[in-house]
Amino acid sequence: MSEQIQVPTVAEMIAKGEKPDVLFWIGCAGSFDERAQKITKAFVKILHHTGTKYAILGTEESCTGDPAKRAGNEFLFQMQAMANIATLNAYEITKIVTTCPHCFNTIKNEYPSLGGQYDVIHHTQLLQQLIDDGKLTFGADPFKGKKITYHDSCYLGRANGVYDAPRRILEAMDAELVEMKRCRKNGLCCGAGGAQMFKDAEKGDKEINIERTEEAIDTGASIISANCPFCTTMMGDGVKHANKEGEVEVLDLAELVAQAKDL
Repeated sequence: MSEQIQVPTVAEMIAKGEKPDVLFWIGCAGSFDERAQKITKAFVKILHHTGTKYAILGTEESCTGDPAKRAGNEFLFQMQAMANIATLNAYEITKIVTTCPHCFNTIKNEYPSLGGQYDVIHHTQLLQQLIDDGKLTFGADPFKGKKITYHDSCYLGRANGVYDAPRRILEAMDAELVEMKRCRKNGLCCGAGGAQMFKDAEKGDKEINIERTEEAIDTGASIISANCPFCTTMMGDGVKHANKEGEVEVLDLAELVAQAKDL
């Protein structure tokens, strides 16, 4: 799609006397990480394509505080969280969607006790909803002949029990889903959770992302689908470590949908 998409901020919409149906919380990774920016762009294309009335906070969005909390700095977390809650409440935001399970988990489960009560959904849940509502349809077999495995991220899967929505998206695209031995509630972390993304791993026999990527490669899948910018990075590094870059691709579900729709 060569068309330029104008992404509105909440402030711009309110200035026009409008209000978004859903706020797209981009998150730090989706904003600043080069790999994760591709996921953000893919999701925005889908929102635009389906006519979803959305907006972003733009420069008013700040880190949710998740890395600070997981690293043990509760004071910094509460400062960051309360600043975000003040912004969201000032705009009377009620519904939030995010492409990052870390942001999803924090805003959904940690913000209510600090005064932030919102309907928070993950982008895979919104994508499934758009498919169910007939706003997202797919032509004949966009991924015909391709085996796809799916990695359950910790904060979407085990922390919040969201297992079916991502798989239903793959099903809607006629993908041949091949599950890893450790999946759903028995899934293995990619190695980035609990602020591990930002520190060296403890001493052990093998890096977690290498272990997890080997499990994914062993399924024979040519695509590893993920739902988290951190998982995408860790699994991508695992594929590079295995020298399988030409054979195995790591893609977020939003990227797969955008690809299937040729957006």
